Amino acid sequence: MNLVLKNANVFTANKFQKANVFIRDGLVFEISENSCFSNYTVIDLNNCFIIPGFVDVHVHLRQPGFCYKETIKSGTAAAAHGGYTTVCSMPNLNPVPDSLENLKVQTDIIEKDALINVIPYGSITKGENGEALSDMDDLAPFVVAFSDDGKGVQSDEMMNKAMLKAKNLNKIIVAHCEDNTLLKGGYIHDGEYAKVNNHKGICSESEYKQIERDLELVKQTGCKYHICHISTKESVDLIRKAKLDGLDVTCETSPTYLLLNDSMLQEDGRFKMNPPIRSEQDRLALIEGIKDGTIDMIATDHAPHSKEEKSKGLEKSAMGVVALECAFPLLYTYLVEKNIITIEKLIELMHFNPKKRFDISGGLQVGERADLCVYDLNAKTKVNPDEFLSKGKSTPFENYEIDAKCKMTICKGEIKWQENMIEK
Repeated sequence: MNLVLKNANVFTANKFQKANVFIRDGLVFEISENSCFSNYTVIDLNNCFIIPGFVDVHVHLRQPGFCYKETIKSGTAAAAHGGYTTVCSMPNLNPVPDSLENLKVQTDIIEKDALINVIPYGSITKGENGEALSDMDDLAPFVVAFSDDGKGVQSDEMMNKAMLKAKNLNKIIVAHCEDNTLLKGGYIHDGEYAKVNNHKGICSESEYKQIERDLELVKQTGCKYHICHISTKESVDLIRKAKLDGLDVTCETSPTYLLLNDSMLQEDGRFKMNPPIRSEQDRLALIEGIKDGTIDMIATDHAPHSKEEKSKGLEKSAMGVVALECAFPLLYTYLVEKNIITIEKLIELMHFNPKKRFDISGGLQVGERADLCVYDLNAKTKVNPDEFLSKGKSTPFENYEIDAKCKMTICKGEIKWQENMIEK
């Protein structure tokens, strides 16, 4: 289908301008004020905003192995509902994608069921158990990078081996940084809320000490390195210094850590995730990190669980919340509209930087595969998990007021979601 999206504010040349977007043979063919629409299907966007499709390098699609939490079909429908056109699927699955045979179980489902682009990770170690490297040589051409997300690689020697192998393969090591010896049974941030309410805390050191270790290994090996979901002020400081030292290091944080602090916790599983919601000092350091470029991208760490798994309070609920369908509206409302960052910066964090770092194609430039989303940036609504297409409904942002609503998502030149489309 050849489409014209007319009467829109289009993000082009790093700014919004009034234009029409012509999509032909799956590619962005033209962005102009041209009003000759013959041989095109025309969609009038009524002054909505066309944005390059968001890229999320940290999404748990749960399939294969945990379909009761999410499937590739439901997870990619949720992503499209939020304006995402590419997601990278984390490897804590069953089977773990530690060999070509196991990876194929996942990629066969992706080929059949995915609504948008899904690029899988390969695991760093066999079974993500930290004891032996995965079949990295075989996996490298077919995965976006290597990660044992959900677990930190505890052995210095094993991480060193992984980095040397990744360096040889020209692939990125994507690290969930968590020192298990420092956890001590904690499940929320080791802060004031934990003390007052008699909860076991997760100390900040459990995150930043492993980052510190890994950065020293990066210095030794020259590996490309990316850090998942950073949450502490010390992590920001370490990464800032590593970049100044010239290390090939990038990192991500999530909307949760940018918008919430542990004084906002409630006795509800929808406030439980790993890393945990940290202090206000940590949150402000993360904000400064995205403003000065220390933090390269925002990833959701979309981690759906069943209703039962999230109904057991802070202590006993499963770790993880969903975010694909509300990330951009929340960040637009609470960062852009409050003049903390510009919308251009937000688009850089959610599209251009992850796309560049992980060598992902598609977008809104002429000649690119047409991967884009359409937003009404004047829509007043609330985060309503009952409207989510994800199987997971647990979010700390339930009932938050938002001023942006996704109206349409186009991936590979085809409409994958639009308002009033039913995709259950």
